[in-house]
Amino acid sequence: MQSQDVAPRPSSSPAGPVVDVEQAEAALVEHYPRLVRLAYLVLPPGLGRGRRVLTAHALTQRALPRGKTATPAIPAQSAGPGGDPGYAFVRRQVLRAALEAGLPLRRRGWPKRAQLPPLLPQVWGLRLFPRSGGADELALDQQLSALPAPARAAYALRGLEQLPDGEVRRVLAAAGVADVDAALREADGVPARYGLLTSPEFDPCSLQARPTDLMRRRQHTKAALAAAAAVAVCGALVALPGGGWGPDGAAAPVYAQNPAAEAALDPGRLVRVSPVAWKTASRTDFSVWPARGDLTGDTELLRRALAVWARPGETVRVSATPGTPTGGPAGPPQLLYAGTVDNARVVILHDGLRIARYAEPRDGTTGAALDFARADGASGAEADAVVLGRADGNVRYLTAPWVTATARRDLMKPAEDASELTRTDGVTSPMASPATKTGACTSWNALQVTDDTGTHVLSDLGELVPARLTVGHPGKEREVSGPEALRAWAPYACSLGAVRSQGVRSVNAWAYAEQRLPDGSGSADWVCTRAETWRGGGARVLAQFHTPGGTYGAVAAKAEDVPACGPRDPQVLAGVLWKAQRGTWYLLAAGGKDTASIRTTGGLTASGEGHVLAVRARQGLQAELKGTLDDGREIGGLH
Repeated sequence: MQSQDVAPRPSSSPAGPVVDVEQAEAALVEHYPRLVRLAYLVLPPGLGRGRRVLTAHALTQRALPRGKTATPAIPAQSAGPGGDPGYAFVRRQVLRAALEAGLPLRRRGWPKRAQLPPLLPQVWGLRLFPRSGGADELALDQQLSALPAPARAAYALRGLEQLPDGEVRRVLAAAGVADVDAALREADGVPARYGLLTSPEFDPCSLQARPTDLMRRRQHTKAALAAAAAVAVCGALVALPGGGWGPDGAAAPVYAQNPAAEAALDPGRLVRVSPVAWKTASRTDFSVWPARGDLTGDTELLRRALAVWARPGETVRVSATPGTPTGGPAGPPQLLYAGTVDNARVVILHDGLRIARYAEPRDGTTGAALDFARADGASGAEADAVVLGRADGNVRYLTAPWVTATARRDLMKPAEDASELTRTDGVTSPMASPATKTGACTSWNALQVTDDTGTHVLSDLGELVPARLTVGHPGKEREVSGPEALRAWAPYACSLGAVRSQGVRSVNAWAYAEQRLPDGSGSADWVCTRAETWRGGGARVLAQFHTPGGTYGAVAAKAEDVPACGPRDPQVLAGVLWKAQRGTWYLLAAGGKDTASIRTTGGLTASGEGHVLAVRARQGLQAELKGTLDDGREIGGLH
């Protein structure tokens, strides 16, 4: 970008609204994540993701007025959220500082404060950067990186702030942009995918932590210690009359190597399984997958993948599902795949606990990505497929050698037949993925696989290992393979979006109750969906309510880290406020078949025998649910 893109600071208009420092501070605290995200989007991409994060926080924290007195705010900045001039003021300060941070340093004159590395915040020994998004977020990030800072600011104000172009012009002019029209024209060159700006890819407040270059840091530390020791020893030798070097004793050599770590980085020691090993194995899991792909003999590619796994560089995008360690392998991992997928070279590795996916562009290594997912204990349908890559909203899978057929199935259209997916060396043709879908949910594509145990349905939830979908009573789950099971999932498919990127292993849907509606319009279904994770804890439970003729199930209650609706405790109780066609409001509640009675307390006191309850209520009512089981045990309602 050129220095003329940012004009000198305009003077504040004394006729505009006045912002008190306390008002500005309140706005900054309330909208801090939004302001930091705005600064992160405007800052120069050349800073690197880690430094952009720290700089965005530093600029936002310096946006308050310096004095204790009130500060004039120009009229063009008075339209913040809810008309808050305090927010408008700090937004202007953040924008101005982020724009100045991209200006080139001049030979003469002092640099602006925003052009200097931030003194605070600082994190020593760690690199902090946002979580990696999908293919759409990556494409948008690359397009924004090609824009000058004023154009990025215009795009962010349109998308994050949802400002019309007239207001964008005033905000940019107040922040010091000289050629506002040029900034808007350049921003028009990037498709208006504003919903992606709210994704974790551009969230500098939701971060991942990785160590800095450990080898370089260790070498620098050793050099510093050696220099200090040399100075001390020289001083001691000068002081001693006839001194000399003493024995090293039991100390190891300074540069001793770790044989296990060296072996883990040797592509020649990668574990490669025979293509027919799975046929005689005692179980079907990732440990008997053969190595496939057209680049399994590319030693340089495999070496790069292993080296990046051990010590990812500053530019590598690293992501991991919750509960997944990201350290290097303890020994030589197993090679599952190495080949060309769309416009990338991809390597899939397995170390017994994790699946690791390394991807780099076909024409270089800039923009390489490293993804991790837990896969310990996976067998059968859970080890039927892994995600090879996502591009342009599509996903490709690598399937297990025992999979005999693959197809795409829309869970929201259970009556439609599944569409066959062709495979080449286990790699499926692309299919639209729901993992990165934004906007209204009108379809939910799932992968249907057939093996020697039957047909299974797997859903891409933005992770390397797709989640297995089942139906039925907890502990007696069955596959989503017949018409009845498919119809059971149809109203609740879109609820899978609530558990994206959470390390989900499987999701079960159980219709635990049916309730006649009090206005005689039919029967409603109560279903609980429970998402189990690879790490054991963190299971998520949704109780959903589906009325006759409705396309979607409404979420009545949800909980996390509870045994409800699971094999340990299949009982579940939930309620919902429902409006009848004639306008009357009711509190409806339902428990499992073992529920003997239900009662409410709080905003409404009522009780009833049996596992369902329907009582008249008022809009906005809040009440607590309690249930008594047939064996006398009491249960509480999900919230």
